[in-house]
Amino acid sequence: MSKLKKWIMTLSISCAVICLTFTISLLHTSYAYAAESNQSETSYGASENAPNASDQVTGEGGAFNLSFDGDTGSLSSTIRILIVLTVLSLAPSILVMLTSFTRIVVVLHFVRAAIGTQTSPPNQVLTGLALFLTLFIMWPTFNQINENAIKPLDAGEITQEEALTAAELPIRQFMYGQTQTKDLNLFCDIAEVTYEDYDDVPFYVLVPSFIISELRTAFIIGFLIYIPFIVIDMVVASVLMSMGMMMLPPTTISLPFKILLFVLADGWNLVIGGVVRTFY
Repeated sequence: MSKLKKWIMTLSISCAVICLTFTISLLHTSYAYAAESNQSETSYGASENAPNASDQVTGEGGAFNLSFDGDTGSLSSTIRILIVLTVLSLAPSILVMLTSFTRIVVVLHFVRAAIGTQTSPPNQVLTGLALFLTLFIMWPTFNQINENAIKPLDAGEITQEEALTAAELPIRQFMYGQTQTKDLNLFCDIAEVTYEDYDDVPFYVLVPSFIISELRTAFIIGFLIYIPFIVIDMVVASVLMSMGMMMLPPTTISLPFKILLFVLADGWNLVIGGVVRTFY
C-alpha cells in the first residue's frame, strides 16, 4: 500500500507539472500574437478625438499666466502670496529681533532667578507678559506702519516696494533710539561700511547692533535687580554660620524673606515700570 501511494503521488505531481507547462506556453503564444497585431495596426500620435489633435502650438505669446478658480492671475499676485507666507513664517523672529521683546523677557528671567523660584512664574506667563508689554511699547510704531504702508498698499495707492520702504522707516526710528553708537560702529567696521547719518546705515548692519545693545541693557538691569537679593542671601548665610547650622542650605531660609521683600516693595510694579520707561 505504501508503494501504491508513492506511485499515485508521483503521477499526480507529474500531471500538474505538465498542465502548468502547457498553460505557460499557451499564454506566451497568445501574448506574442497580440503584440504583433497591435504593432501592425496601431499608429502612434494623437487620434482624431484627442483634445489637441491639430498641430497648433499652445502658448505662443510668451506670457506667464496662472489660473485661480477660472480667473487669470498675474505673476505679481503669486509673488505677493509668497511674500505674505514668508513674513508669517518669520514673524516670531521679527518680533524677537526688531522689537522690545528681547530686553523685557531677559529682565523677567533675571527677576525669577534672583528671587530663587525655579518655575514660578512659569515660562508661559513670562513670555505672555513680555509679549503684551511689547505690544504696549511698540503700538505707536505698529500704528505708523499700518497708516503709512499697509492701508495705502491695500488701497492701491503705493506699490509693494514703496510699502516696504514706508514700513521700514518707523522700525528704524525705534531702533535708532535704543542702539548704542559703539555697537553700531562695531558692525560697521566689520562690514566695512561708513556712514555720516543713521539713515545711511544698511538695515542688515542696524539689526545686529540693536540686538547687542538690547542684551547689554537687559544685563545691566538684571545686575541691579540681583543686588538686594544677594544681600539677603549673605545675611542669612552669616546668621546660619554663627548659629552653627552648617548643614542647612541658606536658600531654604532666604527664599521666604526674598519673596516677602519683593511683595512689600511692590516689585512687579517697580520692575515692569522701570523696564517700560527705558524705552521712552
